[in-house]
Amino acid sequence: MRLRTLGFVVIGALAIWFIAANTKSVAVRLWVPEVTLPLWTVLAFTLLAGIALGLLIARRRARN
Repeated sequence: MRLRTLGFVVIGALAIWFIAANTKSVAVRLWVPEVTLPLWTVLAFTLLAGIALGLLIARRRARN
């Protein structure tokens, strides 16, 4: 297993552990409305958005 792959696995496992450990509800302001959601939902959405943006940027850099 390559070191880079191992690093992604470790970071992914830590992210999943952190998301699972935070289950309380929080108020999130989305510009105008304020929504109450479980914190794990907000963290999971943020993680997925970060992964998507990272893949998009990596793909654009690979083209150039």
